[in-house]
This record gives sequence, C-alpha cells and structure tokens, in this order.
Amino acid sequence: MKRTIKKAAVLGSGIMGSRIACHFANIGVEVLLLDIVPRDLDEKQKDKPSARNQLVNDALQTAIKSNPSPLYDKAKTSLIQTGNFDDDLSKIKDVDWIIEVVVENLDIKKSLFEKVEKERTKGTLITSNTSGIPIHLMLDGRSEDFQKNFCGTHFFNPPRYLRLLEIIPTPKTDPEIVDFLMTYGDLYLGKETVLCKDTPAFIANRIGVYSMMSGMHAISETNFSVGEIDKLTGPVIGRAKSATFRTSDLVGLDTTVNVANNLYAALDKDESKDRFMLPNIVKELHERKWLGDKTKQGFYKKVVEGGTKQILELNLKTFEYEEKKKSKLDILDKTKTIEDLKKRLQIAISLKGEEGDFYRKTFFDLFKYCTYRIPEIADELFRIDQAVAAGFAWELGPFETWEAMGLKDILAQMKEAGFEPAPWIQEMIDGGFESFYSYEKGRKMYYDIPTKSYQVVPGTEGMIFLDAFKENNVVWEKPGATIYDIGDGVLNLEFHTKMNSVDADVIEGINTAITMAEKDFKGVVIGNEGQNFSAGANLAMLFMYAVDQEFDEIDLMVRTFQNTMTKARFSSVPVVAATSGLVLGGGCELSLHCDAIQAHAESYVGLVEVGVGLIPGGGGTKEMTLRAADDFTPGDPELNTLQEYFMNIATAKVATSAAEARNMHIMKGGDEITLNRKRLLTDAKDKVLALSDAGYTQPVERKNIKVQGKAALAMFHAGISGMRYGSYISAHDQKIGQKLAWIMAGGDLSAPAEVSEQYLLDLEREAFLSLCGEPKTLERIQSILFKGKPLRN
Repeated sequence: MKRTIKKAAVLGSGIMGSRIACHFANIGVEVLLLDIVPRDLDEKQKDKPSARNQLVNDALQTAIKSNPSPLYDKAKTSLIQTGNFDDDLSKIKDVDWIIEVVVENLDIKKSLFEKVEKERTKGTLITSNTSGIPIHLMLDGRSEDFQKNFCGTHFFNPPRYLRLLEIIPTPKTDPEIVDFLMTYGDLYLGKETVLCKDTPAFIANRIGVYSMMSGMHAISETNFSVGEIDKLTGPVIGRAKSATFRTSDLVGLDTTVNVANNLYAALDKDESKDRFMLPNIVKELHERKWLGDKTKQGFYKKVVEGGTKQILELNLKTFEYEEKKKSKLDILDKTKTIEDLKKRLQIAISLKGEEGDFYRKTFFDLFKYCTYRIPEIADELFRIDQAVAAGFAWELGPFETWEAMGLKDILAQMKEAGFEPAPWIQEMIDGGFESFYSYEKGRKMYYDIPTKSYQVVPGTEGMIFLDAFKENNVVWEKPGATIYDIGDGVLNLEFHTKMNSVDADVIEGINTAITMAEKDFKGVVIGNEGQNFSAGANLAMLFMYAVDQEFDEIDLMVRTFQNTMTKARFSSVPVVAATSGLVLGGGCELSLHCDAIQAHAESYVGLVEVGVGLIPGGGGTKEMTLRAADDFTPGDPELNTLQEYFMNIATAKVATSAAEARNMHIMKGGDEITLNRKRLLTDAKDKVLALSDAGYTQPVERKNIKVQGKAALAMFHAGISGMRYGSYISAHDQKIGQKLAWIMAGGDLSAPAEVSEQYLLDLEREAFLSLCGEPKTLERIQSILFKGKPLRN
C-alpha cells in the first residue's frame, strides 16, 4: 500500500501540538488542529464557534507570533484549520495521519483514542507524541486495525528547529508503518528519524537527561559559577549555546525534574540509576519554585535597575543572585582560534586543573553509561549518536565525541579513573577495530556489536560525507579551504575559516575549483557539513588596510572578490551553492552568483554590509539591481519594485528561512530547498549533474540592465531624508543609504537607460572604497571585530 500525506490532524494545540501543526504546514501539508472546548463558557458563549475554538485559536496565534518562528513563511498559516474535539472530531475521517499531542496522562490519551477510533477511517496512520509514556500501554481496548497502524512519534521542541524524530513501534505495529515513518520523517519533514525501543524516555531523553543530571552532580563538587559552566558546556565542546543552565531555564526545571524522577522510579536494572536522583542544587530550586523562564527566575534572573536590563546568575553556594562573574577559562583561551571541533575536544579532555577534571568526570561517565545502554535502548551505537545529537543540538553524539578524543587513549584513562565501560568495548579493540565508525567506498559504516564487523549505517546509502573523501580524494588544499573529488565528475569546495568567512584561501579555492572543473569535471558544489555556509567576508584584513588608508590594497581586494564572483557566474560548468546556517554578506554574494542554490530550509540569508558601515561590494548590489530590473512588469510602477530590493539591503534584512530568502528574491525559480541537513550536499551534487546533463550553457554578461537614473535617486533621497528627519537613522546611515541609492539607480542618469553588469560593479566598488575612508565605518567594523556587537553611530 502506497501512503501519501496530503492532510494531517493534530489533536492537542499546546506548545508541542501547535508547533507540530506549523511544521506540517511548512512542508505544504494541510492540517486540522483540534483541542478541547473551554470549560468556562457561559450561556451566551457556548454556542458561538469563536468561543468554542478560543483555546485552539489562541494557542495557534501564540505559536505563530513566537520568536523564533515555527513557520518558514507566515503565509503557510492558511494551511491550518482549527476546531474542537466536540464539534470537529468527525473531520479526521478525511486525513491521512492523526497525531495525538494531548497532556502526558495515559488515561486522558486512552479516552481520546476511544473517541478517535469511532471517527477515523480504517488504515489511517495514528501516532502519539508522548515523551515518556510506554507506547504499548495505549493500545488497551483498541481494534486490530488501530493497533497495526499505531506508533509512537516523538518530536522534540521546537519541532521546526530540533532535528530529532523518534519512531517507537509496538509489537503490533505493521512493519510497513515503521518503514514509512522512517522515510517520511527523513525526506519530507527533514528529521533525523531514529528507530527506538519502547523503553523509559526512549533514547534521546534517557541519555540527554542522564548527561545533564550527571553534570549537575559533578558541578556541585566544583567552584565554577553558573555562567562559567555554561561556557564550559556550550559551543566550545559542540553543544548548544544555551549549554546547561540556560537550557534548564528555557525548558523549565520542573520538566527536567519530572523526567529524572520518572526515570529513577522506572529503572530497576540501570546500574547508574542513582545519577537520576536530584542533586541538592536542583532540589533547592525546585522547592523554591524557581523553575526558569516560566517563573521569571531560575539559574538566571532578569532584572531592571535604573531603566537598564541586566541578567543576574545564581550563586550555587548561597542561592542569591549576583552579577555575572568575569573569569578567564583555559578552554576558551586555548581554543579561540580553532574551528575544528575535534581538536577543541582533544584540548578539553587534556586540560589540567579543575576544568580538565570536570570534563573528564562528566565525559567519562557519559561514555560509560552509553556503552551499557546497548542493547537495552538500542541495538546499534549509531542510533544513540543520532538521537542525542539531533535531540539536544549537539554537533557530535556520545560515541562520535569519544572517537574524536581518541578511542583507545580515552578508554585507558576511563579505566584508570574507575569508569569501566561495558565489556564489548574492549572486545571491539581486541578484535582490531579502533574506531566506532569508518568509511568504505564513500559509505558511512558503524561497528556492529553482534557481528563484530563494520556495517553500513541504514538510511545513509547514497549520502555524501566529506570525511569519506579526506584520505584519498583531496585534489587541492590550503588551511582555509579544501577541494574534494566527490565522484561522478563533481568537485566539492569546503571552507575551514572562522565562521567559514571568505578570505584569501577561500577566494583561491573558488577560482581553483572552477578552473579544475572547467578542464576535467562536470561542475562544482560549494558547501560543507558545518554550522554555517559563510558568515561573510573576513573583516580583519579590510580593517587593517582601512586604518592604514591603504586604498590601493582595498581596491585590489574588492576587484579580486568581484572577479571571483564573476568567475562563478560565467564559468563553463555549473556551480551550485549548498547553503545552510548563516549565509551573510560575502557568503550571500557568492550564492547569488552561482548557477543555482540548493538551500537547507534553515538558511539565514542576507546582505548585511550596512551593519558595518559598508554596501555589498562583491557584486551583491549589482545582482539585486539586475534582479529588480528583471522583475519589472509592464504597467506596474517600476520604482516600487526597485524600492523593495533597496530596502532589503538598506535595512540589512536577513531571511529567517530559505522560504523567506525566496520571498526576498535571493533564491530564484530554479533554486531548491532541502529539508534534511544531512542530504544537502547530496542534493547539491544531484543539482550539478542535472544542470550538466541538461546541456549546460555558459552564461553571457548582461548589458541590458534597466536602471532608473534621476527618478530613482529622487525617490530614494526623499525617503532617506525623511528617515533622517524623523531620527530613525543616523547621519552615517543616511550617507550609506545615498551611496547604495546611487548604485541601484545607475548613477545620475537623466532618463532610464540600459547598463552592463560591469558598469554596476564599478559603481559598487567606488562606493565601497569611499565608505572605507569614513571614520564611522571604521568604528562599526571595530565594534564587530573586537566586541562582537553591531554599533549604530
């Protein structure tokens, strides 16, 4: 039976339900979102649909208005229809997938399922989004058809951003349902779909909460402050920016406590169950009801003093709130210039003193715990890595982290420190296997414990992993960039700079990759597996030249950048940008000049140079002027179209999704979106091959770009002056806006005219150079470089 999901029903509109509904709308699925009728309606309200649906409508509006948004594009809201269980449950007969997301109470869920069974069409997929209730307990009293089409599907909050979807079948679930959910979650919802056993808290929460509680116990034995712990356990070791305590405040300490208490009660045979006992610091906060953001205070507290907002942190010894400590941590000092996470982890685990002791104690305990969870919660180690990394926004899962630190060396240290792992680890080493993962013929393999051999990670067949090409397929390499031969006649250019910023190595890499491809390959993918495509050009070198007033050097730098973008545009082979994360400034300009963009849905794209007192000088202003001209429609006011493009640059607007980038005209009709981040490079390679196989023709420079001249300048200057007069912008903002207007108007032409791309590039370069001589521009660049904060001056 072939299944398709055209319409889904989400039963329960709380924080999870409303956001799951939004994510289905994100991918174009119609959604029926239902919840209870408010219990406090009076006689006048009880027959009014608006009053009866008030709970569900309020919940949906709260979700839509929340920041970060659960929607790629607010227009997708139209796909969501609301209703209530009393009046609208019969509508579920027309849906393809019913997802229950009501309160975590087994009796309430079973009561709802009884009503659902009377209305659903046989064969309809039905799942529960529980985070902890055993899935098989929900089947009591249900029909055979219900049972075989029923499964657990545990989304993580927020569903748009956290990549994990745990699939938890029961013994009665039809295997076809499991296969469908694993595939659909991956390809359509963009999730890391992980098959789980029906064990307490499944995989991610079992390991993630253990890690958090183990860390809390270890923290109580240290002298670190709340802020220091969050620095130690955040991005420096590949974890989320919210780290430990900020995450607790966001999620709510009561949630952590409930999960920990439930696990402690349920895990009779867990050798480390005592780690789930609440540490004193958690007990104290829970008793005081300082639960985090929901109670306005937790490990952190926002206060307003003298009209100034300030964030205080809890003193873990006195339980009083204090100003954040200014302290110097070795790990931050020793890794501040190191982009490679694996190298940072190796430094962390080898540190001396209290920092190193903390890392060793927490990592060793986590590694040991994970080894004993196989085969209890998962038969294969890769499932633990997938679930924890995707569910808790870790860059590497536990076994991947261990391997990055050095498997054999860490094992010896663990044993010496009293953290003896499960016997299969030593058996694996004794069998000659010195890593949990390996790559063979481009395929990602994992160590399979029962067969004592490497097996292909299911679901990754055909995916591109750059690690698989690092040994034998590097064709060019510099410290800041590497070119790989990824097969089938396609090259991949990867950046290695800080935030993947565009520097001299990257510029050389782009030119080299295209030159190589034009000679011997079908095309080029520009992309990576890191957090960001590129956060923009390297400002440090520009700042140095500008301070020294080396304008010839700046001119050469800008010309080189523009020429490189031009090479990407006019190459004789297709060049595809595989974007994800930050795609800002020069990174955005590069993607604009590629033949196509293959964007991960979570691409945050924009020309943001105005924020540092500049205009896009690498062809970005030219390109958006060209696109505005192409967007002119006969009979429409052309200046209105031009103004829209102008404002996107002048306000440094950043698209918060690939869908929004399309609305901003950064992505064009032939550009495509990938939902699953792990498939991005594969899809980009396929895009290169499709363009090549379709008979790719080298583009020709445009010389017919329509610009508006004086008419556009007058409009722009009037608007800019109005903004300045109203004190909405500074005098320097006004100057930048006028420079930008000059380019996009095509200069001071007396009438609309057609100009070339090179004409606009020259205007762009002149404006960029002139702004580099402005003291206030240097102040803005300095603030970004040395304080990490934008400056409005």
